[in-house]
Amino acid sequence: MTTPGQVVVDRVSQRFRVSASPYRTLKDVAIARGRRESRDVWALRDVSLRAEPGDALALVGRNGSGKTTLLKLLSGIFKPTAGRAEVGGRVGSLLELGAGFHPDFTGRENVYLNGSIHGLSRTRVTELLDEIVAFAELERAIDLPVRTYSSGMYMRLGFSVAAHIQADVLLLDEVFAVGDEDFQRKCFGKINEFKQRGGTILFVSHDAHAVERLCDRAVLLRQGEVAFDGPAREAIAAYRRLLASDASPDELAAGLREWGSGEARIRSATLRDRDGDERVQFGSGESLALELTIAVPASVAPPAVVVELRDDDGMSLGTVSADTGTLGWGVGGGERRVRFELPKLPLADGKFHFRCSLVDEHDGHLLSSLEDAVQFYVFSGGRTSGVVLLEGGWSLQEIGDAELIPER
Repeated sequence: MTTPGQVVVDRVSQRFRVSASPYRTLKDVAIARGRRESRDVWALRDVSLRAEPGDALALVGRNGSGKTTLLKLLSGIFKPTAGRAEVGGRVGSLLELGAGFHPDFTGRENVYLNGSIHGLSRTRVTELLDEIVAFAELERAIDLPVRTYSSGMYMRLGFSVAAHIQADVLLLDEVFAVGDEDFQRKCFGKINEFKQRGGTILFVSHDAHAVERLCDRAVLLRQGEVAFDGPAREAIAAYRRLLASDASPDELAAGLREWGSGEARIRSATLRDRDGDERVQFGSGESLALELTIAVPASVAPPAVVVELRDDDGMSLGTVSADTGTLGWGVGGGERRVRFELPKLPLADGKFHFRCSLVDEHDGHLLSSLEDAVQFYVFSGGRTSGVVLLEGGWSLQEIGDAELIPER
């Protein structure tokens, strides 16, 4: 029997039966009569872990490793195929954007709906309502149908409800993949309050900084099995090594920001103007310098630096690279500053970012890659539009008399 705030996962396995061509109608079921082929997919295999009241435990791993499946087992959405998964006390969960919301209900009505799902009385929800709405910053939209909400508004309302129900255990799945930085800071503050009150947190995220900021311990899942259970920093390092062979992992869409073998690191990235001042806003055609501080141990050869310019949608606009050995990095490790200068920024209006990577010059394996190493904005001042700055010279040449042009 678990106590409030305690989480026990004991030799849990979860199997799903997947059909190659799923049933669509009752007619399909009648025609197939058991002849349709299916296969078993094991999402979890013999997973064991334990969390005590006040613990903040992260679950990390590649897409499909079983992280969300484990949270769904703990939230009671379904039962494990084998083993035991128990949570003591009231559980607050935010496992999927908009889960538990009815799209045609207003935000206010959905707060009451979610409160009742979590076992709160209508009177208690009414007492918390103003605080929930204020935290979600939805005072003007709370009486609109949630189908009119953006993904960020969905996430804010869902998190606010989950954070205010006075749960013993909080299950969070990629809650910081959506939302601006100001709201993310509010979320961290609310979660820290929950921790200080002795609440237990299970947190799934691809964002290493969020994991290290929130959790002291992490479990790395690999193909449904526990590959590591220990300090969060070590789990993140092991996770990055799993991603090292991928130049552009699928997990980027879920908030992954740093990956690679970890043998070398990009410590910081800064943009500077012609005067050397740090800036994140530039005019079209201005000069720009990207400064990277990189750290490499003595056992690793000077790496190549790869800089990729991307727009706000993630589309690659150009890539440039340089061998730090050729730039003058001799034998021995240390910390160096690498500078890449653009004398004339070839961009018009928009929001852009640099993805920066360190690559082994000899065998090409990825040492470190930093998505959104630095973000910046470009303004054209009305001279042009679009993404690329088309700036050139115009000329006019007379080639005939107007009298020779036939009238229509």
